[in-house]
Amino acid sequence: MLPLVLLLVAGVSGHYTAHDWATMPLSVQQGEYGAETCENATIYSYHIHVLFWGNNNTERTASAFKLRDDFIQRFDLSSKICDFNAGDPRPGHEMCAFPPNDPHLPLHSGPFLTQQYSFFVPPSQMTEASSWILQRRGVHDVFLHPNSGCEHNDHLLWSAFSGHTWQIDDTAFTCDYPGCKP
Repeated sequence: MLPLVLLLVAGVSGHYTAHDWATMPLSVQQGEYGAETCENATIYSYHIHVLFWGNNNTERTASAFKLRDDFIQRFDLSSKICDFNAGDPRPGHEMCAFPPNDPHLPLHSGPFLTQQYSFFVPPSQMTEASSWILQRRGVHDVFLHPNSGCEHNDHLLWSAFSGHTWQIDDTAFTCDYPGCKP
């Protein structure tokens, strides 16, 4: 019985499995990103998501996109479109707007079970950007989360909702180590 207990304790004491470490870039294994586990991962950036009912709710959709347009105008993002994978923490990148999905089409991927759009925000602008959108969100729900490369922790442990809390599908996450880029 004792060997089984020791095996179980040893098996759960480390965060990464042998498979995780085998696929992890050597630079991350050696601590290039300032952290070797997702428990103390460096936060490189943030996302601000606005979640709303799309499809048949034209009034809410219009209101949500008005908020998006106002945010883009306030932070001068009209020519700053995010052209990288949303899961990429992108250290040092400037604030940008991810292209929105068509709210009249079915959802196609990602962890959100409703319509949403998002912005990429560097740490130096997070206080101003989040304060601005939280004070103007109206009937819409806002989801804030960091980007460390540890998608589970970023979205489920270190995040915050303003408004209603929406369920998140964590099966969509493919990265779970510091600095990971899907």
